[in-house]
Amino acid sequence: MSHSQSDSVAPAETRTITIAHSPDSDDAFMFYGLATNKIRVPGYRFTHTLTDIETLNQRAQNEAFYDISAISFHAYPYVQDNYTLMGCGGSVGEGYGPMIVSSRNFAPSELGKIKIAIPGTLTTAFLALKVFNPELETEVVPFDQIIPAILAGKYDAGLIIHEGQLTYSHSGLHKILDLGVWWRETTGLVLPLGGNAIRRSLGAEVHKVCSQALRDSIQHALDHREAALEYAMQFARDLDTTLASRFVSMYVNERTLDYGADGREAIRKLLDLGYERGVISVKPQVDFVD
Repeated sequence: MSHSQSDSVAPAETRTITIAHSPDSDDAFMFYGLATNKIRVPGYRFTHTLTDIETLNQRAQNEAFYDISAISFHAYPYVQDNYTLMGCGGSVGEGYGPMIVSSRNFAPSELGKIKIAIPGTLTTAFLALKVFNPELETEVVPFDQIIPAILAGKYDAGLIIHEGQLTYSHSGLHKILDLGVWWRETTGLVLPLGGNAIRRSLGAEVHKVCSQALRDSIQHALDHREAALEYAMQFARDLDTTLASRFVSMYVNERTLDYGADGREAIRKLLDLGYERGVISVKPQVDFVD
């Protein structure tokens, strides 16, 4: 019988790689290829856990929960012993980024007089805010509750991330400061917000395979934008297709495939400044898989 030979070959063992990322439309878009099995890697199986970024930041610190985890760059120094950064899959603000909004219009210099609602102390938005001015008074509010809390008068201002950057004006709020604009004016660099970290213990070969798989997934989404966007839309809170498309374009682009030398420099600079100004308590040692 012709198939007897193949029957005797033991099936190759499949290695499971656990991936965790946020349920935001930009993350969902970049993982579309892997999550829907459009991108397959022989001998590997990828499982996906979706949870908010602040939880992922905490989990990556406490123990190595996942093989690959999306994290805020601010969290990286605290997980760098167990994780290294992948060279792809990051979200970078090209002259835009998290912003402070308020129900009234005032100058950024007046921010020191008020309490600002922030989406979490390990978010890169918070790091950038504290590099801007370490003295600012802040209070943590779940990111999707910040705009409602400002509208309810609980806070004079809030630091918004994700889709809020596109929808705040619909609520009649004013932009006081765009940290991406400030960062570019100050450093001439892009503002790196979040990236993917991979467990060091997996070793170089697995790092290489996973990096290529993620890069292929991002490229697949960029090449099949409509289908990827449709998939990502199920995670786009309160956004119509036009806004979701705009949001994804802001954070999934050529820089997501590769940070570039200046993108990597921006990551190092932001973390070093955070350390110098006492926002980060662990000296950053930034390194990348490839």
